[in-house]
Amino acid sequence: MLFPVILCGGSGTRMWPLSRAAYPKQFLPLLNQESSLLQSTVKRLEGLGEHQLMCIANEDHRFLVAEQLRQVGALNHNILLEPVGRNTAPAIALAALLAAEENPDAKLLVLPADHDIKDVKQFHGAVEHAIQLANEQRLVTFGIVPSHPETGYGYIKAGKAITNSSYEVAEFVEKPDIETAKAYVASGDFHWNSGMFLFKASRYLEELEKYRPDILNACRMALKDKTEDGCFIRVDSDAFIRCPDESIDYAVMENTDSASVVPMSAGWSDVGSFSSLWDVIEQKDDDGNASIGDVVAIDSKNNYINAEDSLVATVGVDDLVIVQTKDAVLVSTKEKVQEVKQVVNTLKKQERKETNFHREVYRPWGKYDSIDQGERYQVKRITVNPGAKLSVQMHHHRAEHWIVVSGTAKVTNGDKTFLVTENQSTYIPVGVIHALENPGKVPLELIEVQSGSYLGEDDIVRFQDRYGRA
Repeated sequence: MLFPVILCGGSGTRMWPLSRAAYPKQFLPLLNQESSLLQSTVKRLEGLGEHQLMCIANEDHRFLVAEQLRQVGALNHNILLEPVGRNTAPAIALAALLAAEENPDAKLLVLPADHDIKDVKQFHGAVEHAIQLANEQRLVTFGIVPSHPETGYGYIKAGKAITNSSYEVAEFVEKPDIETAKAYVASGDFHWNSGMFLFKASRYLEELEKYRPDILNACRMALKDKTEDGCFIRVDSDAFIRCPDESIDYAVMENTDSASVVPMSAGWSDVGSFSSLWDVIEQKDDDGNASIGDVVAIDSKNNYINAEDSLVATVGVDDLVIVQTKDAVLVSTKEKVQEVKQVVNTLKKQERKETNFHREVYRPWGKYDSIDQGERYQVKRITVNPGAKLSVQMHHHRAEHWIVVSGTAKVTNGDKTFLVTENQSTYIPVGVIHALENPGKVPLELIEVQSGSYLGEDDIVRFQDRYGRA
């Protein structure tokens, strides 16, 4: 039995403003409109035989992960929630401990949620070869055959050959400068560190106990009092918070004498920046522009241009990244795009909400778009999914006026419950307990006008909530 473990953490700060803390890049359809990066990672497992998927995510993203797994038919009580991020070594330890409960020889295939692989057939071949090595008690990492000198990745030096297509790991090296990267590529002995692994659960736990027993003990304690809630598995928060923050490379792979590398040329990318996104997008115009949305490019070459909701026109510009969202615009040279995270750091210091949220915010019941706001008022366009219901709640500081645009709303307003249909409205006074539900088969669209002395999202007192937020 293969246990794919998809690591869904990370905030993708180098891809702001598309990627934000509340909705990071792994949940975005960056390469096509049919699938997010997470969903593409799940689909890539098709054809690997019988497997039991597990996703590891943080608490804040639990409904995003659940909904995206549901959309691809992969939701099956298989989302392990971390109360806080503690890097890859503890996350994989939690998965290994759970898998080992069913079968100590279960093989974990560890995959980040935000990578792209073009040649799925070759990826499957590398996994099958790694399974053979795992059966020989080896801990396998997948090394990417470099196509060019790259300073943004760590490298793995291949040592003694194990088979024609696998090697012992001689050395892990940090991200190099450009001259060192050129030497690595010229030697033919170095591969990019992909962050993907395969090994038996029992072997990983053995090596973790040998080199970092503090991590293993903390994870055991965290799972001792785990709870299960629908499709979610929650660990003990206090125990896991005490776990050290460490990567699998530092905790295990750089210490074990069983590390092996399987080289792979499968069109891999970590989609770590807009420049790498431009590299992997296949649909470009004759001038090399990768354009998404309403774009007019005149005398412009090799640009990445993403227009979310308005026209973006360029004249005479080359090698730029231009990203327009509903509430922010980014302009950068492709050469400097790795430094976008400095923008995010600056916005955090200024306590700007744009670091965490898009103007359009997703919730487990649907989404809302803050289309206008001013002193003592705010206007939102709310979409409620079929069959979904917002919490039974009350506000101390604001009243709300709901106007249904399409669909039918089931409204609880104080001690009354009634239906509101298209072109009808209702008023929710301050302090009145209320709820909103979509009893229909199509999305419910409505305009909400809030008015009052305080309009923050933290002015919500929840009494009942089917999503566990009360």
